[in-house]
Order: sequence, then C-alpha cells, then structure tokens
Amino acid sequence: MTGNREPMASVDAAWLRMESDNNPMMIAGVLILDRPIDIERLRDVLKARFLCFKRFRQRVIDEGDRAWWEVDPTFHIDHHLHRIGLPGGAGEAELQELIGDLISTPLNFRRPLWQMHLVEPFGEGAALVVRIHHCIADGLALVQVLLSFTDETDDQDGEDHSLLAVTELAERVFRPARGLIRRGLSLGQGLLGEGVGLIRHPSHLLDLARQGVATGMELAHLGLLPADPETFKPVLSGRKQVAWSAPLDLERVKATAHALAGTVNDVLLASVAGALREFLLAHEVQISSDIHVALPFNLRSREQPISELGNQFGLVVVPLPVGVDDPKARFGAVQKAMRELKSSAQPRATFGLLAVLGYGPAVLEKTTLEFLSKKTSLVVTNVPGPSTARFLAGARIRQPMVWVPQSGAVGLGLSILSYDGTVQFGIVADKSVPSDIQEVIRHFPAQFEVLAQNIKPSSKRTHRRRGKSGKKASED
Repeated sequence: MTGNREPMASVDAAWLRMESDNNPMMIAGVLILDRPIDIERLRDVLKARFLCFKRFRQRVIDEGDRAWWEVDPTFHIDHHLHRIGLPGGAGEAELQELIGDLISTPLNFRRPLWQMHLVEPFGEGAALVVRIHHCIADGLALVQVLLSFTDETDDQDGEDHSLLAVTELAERVFRPARGLIRRGLSLGQGLLGEGVGLIRHPSHLLDLARQGVATGMELAHLGLLPADPETFKPVLSGRKQVAWSAPLDLERVKATAHALAGTVNDVLLASVAGALREFLLAHEVQISSDIHVALPFNLRSREQPISELGNQFGLVVVPLPVGVDDPKARFGAVQKAMRELKSSAQPRATFGLLAVLGYGPAVLEKTTLEFLSKKTSLVVTNVPGPSTARFLAGARIRQPMVWVPQSGAVGLGLSILSYDGTVQFGIVADKSVPSDIQEVIRHFPAQFEVLAQNIKPSSKRTHRRRGKSGKKASED
C-alpha cells in the first residue's frame, strides 16, 4: 500500500461493487438555474467549496476483496466539469433525454468518481447536471455537500468571497471532526467501562441479546418475503430515462398530513401507492397483492454537519397497498407500515448486512443482491432540501431534482425532494420497463389531490406564509 492510499469503509465498498452494466451505481441530480452563469466563476466556486472534500480528488483502487481511496496524481477539474449545449429551442423533454443518456453512462473509474455538465442555454438560464458515485456518500450527505457550494443570496461572488467561504465551510465541516477525534481517543476507556457495567448489571447482556435477536429476525423476515411480481422488472437494457413532476405546495402537504394525524412521508408514500395503482389499472394489469419498495432510512443526525462523507443509512422494505381502492384506507395502510418499521431493527440490520458483504468476496454480494432485489419493485427515497431558495454562481436555483440508483434486477427509482416551500417527484426507469414514465409521473400529484380533497383540514390549523426572505415559520 502506498502512502497516499486509505482503505475504503466496508459499507462504501458494498455500494461500489453493486455497479453493473445495467445499473451504474451513481446518484444523479440537476439544478435548473434562472439565468446563465460564467463557467470560470463556477469553476472557482467548486475549487473553493467542493474540492475541500478530499473524496472528490481521490480515485478508487479496487483489488478484488479490498478497495482503497488514492489521490489522483493527474487530477484536474477540467476532467470533471464540462460545458454542453442543446439544440436551439430545446426544452424540458430534451433536457430529460440528455440526463437519461448521462446516467446511462458509467463514470470513469480511472479518475475520481464524479462529473458535472453545465448545460447552456436552457430556457432563459442554464442547468447543471451532477453525477456522483454512491460509494462516495449517501444522498443526505451529498445534498449537504451540494448546498455547501451554493449561497443564500445572488450577490456573493466566488472571486471576492471564496477565501472567506471556504474558511467558514472548513470550520463548519471540521469542527465536529475534532470532537470525533477526542471521543475516539477515549473510546478504549469507554468500552472498558461498558464491559465492567455489563458484569455489574447482567440485564444489559439480555438487552444486547434482544437486539441481536431482533436484527436476525428482521433479516430472516426479509429473506422470507415472497418475490414481487415482474410488472416493473423486465430484463434490463441499461438505458435510462428520467422525468419530474410539477411541484406541490409543501404547506398544503403538511396540512393534509396534520388533518390525517400522520406525517408528510405518510402522505407522499400514499400518493405513490395511488399513482402506481392508477397506472396498473390503466394498463389492465391485475393487482393481486401489495408491491414492495426499498426505502433508504437515514442513520445520521440531520442537524449534525457532515464532517466526513460515506454511507450511513439502512434500507427498509415497505409494502405499498396498491390493491386498496379507498384513498383513506390506502393512507392508513401506509401509515401502519411506516410506524412498524420506525421501531424495528430493519434499518440497522441491512446496514450491518452491507458492512459484512463489503468485507466479503464480490460474488457473495452479487448473489445476495440478486436475491434481495427480487423482493422489491422499485427504490423510493425522500431527501429534504433547503427550505429557502439557494443561488449558484449568482443564479437562482429555480428547480432541483435528484435520482437514486437502482441495483440488481430493479429498474425503477422514485425520488421525492423538498425545496423552497415545495415538494416534487422525480422518476428514473430503465427503458425496458413497460411504462410511459411521463404518464406515471403525472399520477403522483394527481393522487395527492385525491387524498387532499377527501379530507377536511382543521380550521384551527394555521400556517404562516413565507415573507420576502422566503423563510417559513415552522416545520412539521
């Protein structure tokens, strides 16, 4: 091992090895901007605020059973930042087609695993397409990283303020790391104390045993789930297509959740279930049972600044009641499933499983992945974005969207992203999936309307509207 290498965490190695010809393991996103931006200014911003994370200057060395991070000796930002144009008069459909082409194309493993394409012009502004490999970090961490190179106003110039910005960012990012080092130095003593405590209090051993049993039971439960129907899982082609919906008003979604005594997640997942049901009925597909979705479950604090990248989440398998006709009953079924999962050991069980697989041979991970992917029809992720508008290199981000990768035989992914008082759905699908994704995406906001119009929000419920600053009074 050379001096500039460091071992990759086993969980990150597991996501690295999920890469396949049909499912590149990358998180993709687009930032649609309200005005053109200067690429030199964008380059300066990225150098100051993005490349301070060393992972974006490191390439992956995969040696079979082990993987390493190594500084790219020939790193240059121009290998990763590109300018691209669309035909004159190109609109949303052409941008979606371009994004589909990009996320069908694997990243270059000889270099750090990320790329950005500045698309200009797009409408009256521009668009920035971002692709980052999942082994670098999970979606929540990457959203915070992307926010780190955006501004709260449009008058912050990267040239004048880059040094101040990177100093403030480094302080915000690495302050928690210093505390982590101090806690690490005392970890040995803490474990010794914990061991003594277990001897003095044997009941603690029983608690640990119960946790182990719960984890084992969750993994066994996943293994015993029947395979989902093949409706959304044909033989994959490796070619992707993307779409996004019109945004929903987040305050209205919260009001609906409050009136139903549920959460925003419950409302959005119930809308997903209704949308997939409508699509299946429209295509005369027989609905005989629920389908299952893989839902990432965050294991890190959202309030804690990201001191280092990596993947810190588990996966939960959630039944979607597509066979339930009544919208309220469908919501109730989703709510019950989510309540049960929140108190279960399944997220940590799957996180632990990925860690074990990351240490093992690639063939074991591939076999396990293929087995588990038969249990689900799609991947759904809900990523919280900023509650107020953000600016990139002087341009306002009018609309962001992200797409999650799929793995194994799964060819359909759904993303839910909140931003500046709105929430919207994005979809990515292998082109062999028998569906018109533009048709599918229209069902999501329509099914929210069905749910919202079937309840009467409490007249006592009030929401403070956003002022000129765009800030809201509270979050549910």
